[in-house]
Amino acid sequence: MISLIFIAALLSALLIDAKLGEPAARWHSVVWMGNYLSWAGKRVAPVAPTAAGTASSVPDFKSFGLGGLAWCAGAATVWVAAWGLQTAVLHLPQVFPHALGAWPGGMLAALLLGWLLKPLLAWAMLKSEVLAVEAALCESLAAGRERLSWLGSRDVAALSESEVRESAIESLAENLNDSVVAPVFWFVLLGLPGAALYRFANTADAMWGYRGKRHGRVWEWAGKWAAWADDVLSWLPARLTAWLIWTVTRFVGRSGMRPVTWGDVKAQAALTPSPNSGWPMGAMALGLGVRLAKPGVYALNPAGSMPVRSDTDLALIYCFKSILRLTLIGFLALLLVAK
Repeated sequence: MISLIFIAALLSALLIDAKLGEPAARWHSVVWMGNYLSWAGKRVAPVAPTAAGTASSVPDFKSFGLGGLAWCAGAATVWVAAWGLQTAVLHLPQVFPHALGAWPGGMLAALLLGWLLKPLLAWAMLKSEVLAVEAALCESLAAGRERLSWLGSRDVAALSESEVRESAIESLAENLNDSVVAPVFWFVLLGLPGAALYRFANTADAMWGYRGKRHGRVWEWAGKWAAWADDVLSWLPARLTAWLIWTVTRFVGRSGMRPVTWGDVKAQAALTPSPNSGWPMGAMALGLGVRLAKPGVYALNPAGSMPVRSDTDLALIYCFKSILRLTLIGFLALLLVAK
């Protein structure tokens, strides 16, 4: 019964995401996480030195320790809150057995659990943001650059139209893991607490995991714990995301060409400095047959063509098909647990 509730909850969360999108900020659990991290960040990251000063290269163990403690406190709070909510929801069929009955009570529990899971998933918003970059590029390059800045922290000032599109597709592939695959992976494995903990870790890395200065503070050591934690929790999901994209794309549009192998994906992933993000980005670059690069840092599938508008549309289709396969795998995994 519990596994069936989890299957129905996952399906409910995905349908709610597709039909209703994101909840209002005041009800959004990830926004609450961000509010805590913003508050704590001002207390763990030192203020950046003035223009006349220089940043010290000496390890800042105080900031590292404070960052680790603040991360653990937030993570523990998120885990306990998610566990409490999930436990309460799963007890509904037992609390009201006569009023609800086993199956109606189970469906109510699944719907409520789906509502709680939904804010931890964000496929509809990710798709909308990528399409918004394309729409902005149709207006002007400057508009495209500005809209791309909403997707990440990359300096967009000098990017060409192709580079803007490359960055948008890279963000799509990377965030397919962060916003969909990894939360679903941890939900299937550890329930709502697992998905919530992952989203906390990922949000902490997005807000704290920077080298050097950002927003007037030094994050080199204060954000190191957050960056490590996100790397650990994303390790398996990132490779799963790459595998899903690879299975969707390996034979597509490759008449007369050698099929993409898993070794090809692995080789592309090794070109990026990140232990995780290169996997889905490399798989997408190979699947589309395009070059995806960050100037001065890496170039994935460098022999590929420069992406055009149709490549963005195709990338979105590949991501959607990957989500369908992920959902099926999640359902099967939960059914096997029930047995």
